[in-house]
Amino acid sequence: MYSKRLILGVVLLFGLVGCATDRLDTAFPWSRPLGSDLPASRPPAKQEKATQNEIEEPAGTVTLRQALTLALMKNPELQAFSWEVRAREAATLQAGLLPNPVIDAEIEAVRQPETTLQLSQLIELGGKRSKRREIASFTRDLAGWDYEAKRIDVATRVSQAFIDVLGAQQQLALMEETVQLAEQVAKIVSERVKAGKVSPVEETKANVALSSTRIELERARREWDASRKRLAATWGSTAPLFARGQGDLGPVSTIPSLPQLARHLSRNPDLARWAAEISQRQTLVDMEKLRAIPDITMTGGVRRYNTSGDNVFVVGLSIPLPLFNRNQGGTEEARFRLTRAEEERRAAEVRVATLLAEAHGALSTAYGEVTSLEETVLPGAKTAFEAVNEGYRLGKFSLLDVLDAQRTFFGSRSQLLRALTDYHQAVADVERLIGQRLDAVQEIPVMK
Repeated sequence: MYSKRLILGVVLLFGLVGCATDRLDTAFPWSRPLGSDLPASRPPAKQEKATQNEIEEPAGTVTLRQALTLALMKNPELQAFSWEVRAREAATLQAGLLPNPVIDAEIEAVRQPETTLQLSQLIELGGKRSKRREIASFTRDLAGWDYEAKRIDVATRVSQAFIDVLGAQQQLALMEETVQLAEQVAKIVSERVKAGKVSPVEETKANVALSSTRIELERARREWDASRKRLAATWGSTAPLFARGQGDLGPVSTIPSLPQLARHLSRNPDLARWAAEISQRQTLVDMEKLRAIPDITMTGGVRRYNTSGDNVFVVGLSIPLPLFNRNQGGTEEARFRLTRAEEERRAAEVRVATLLAEAHGALSTAYGEVTSLEETVLPGAKTAFEAVNEGYRLGKFSLLDVLDAQRTFFGSRSQLLRALTDYHQAVADVERLIGQRLDAVQEIPVMK
């Protein structure tokens, strides 16, 4: 009876020790400054029935902030990444648990009948369990960085899709204005033909130009509808409910220099994650070294001789002898993987710096185009168009002059829209790379 109580006490003790770490570390990864003021999809710490998100898509106009909130809360890819963080948290819990004890019962009835009941426990030496939990913790942190990278990716994709919507709807408005103007020109030409002032050929040319602009109008309308669907897809919708995007491509601002932007690359989650990656690889090296330390298995129990009724205690100790396998290969493999991770980090730094240089170049080009179009090209094209249009009424210019001035003016406006769209798209690319808004980057004055 005493031996049974002893074994039950040992089992209960092991159970209490194992349950002591039965808790999840539910700290969610921190956000980069870019979009940190917006809510994002984050699952509960424990597996629960998913609740429907209360955020609904507006039916009228949608702002950029509303689009970002919808996508960050409902984007299926981001939700999948957030659950991976929770899974890694559970893996961290599992890595810190003690090995289960093993109970063994044996009945010998060949010679002298006897019954043996014993309990064995593996005891890990060298701090393997804490090191294993540390490795799992780094794995959880890496999942957090992957989530953060995906969060910023989604925010960037939403911003660029929203810019496309604004550009497409402004292009549509421009084409509607072009059609109205073409209709006015066709009407004026028709009146001049009836008055015998111009040849009927000019009326045909005016009608051809009108038909061409109507075709461009339908194309602009289809592109605008497609841009709405692309934006709605970022929050998992296949049929957009909103009618328009609320906003304006607006004026452009001067951009910081490339060296100034490069100082903020440390905020990029694709680079920031490598600190955790290198630390994990180093911890894996330490873990492989610890594997050379043999673990022991302790055994304790009671044996009863059925014939005599005597009880004896049985105590055992099992220790592997590290004569041949001292985990030499595992340690070297971990060292090589650490070196590989360091090289991969340097490659990631070069890759991100190159992408920043390309994005900055695209941003500078778009900025130059917008500035030139707004200050020189567009005002000149507008003045020429108004003069030729008025001169045609007075018979000073031909229809070809009118159509040419019209194409130049509206072509310049369309070109400005494309340049503005390219500028804001490039801004979104740069902000993704530096992990924060571009207007938060202040140029540092040079000391003379």
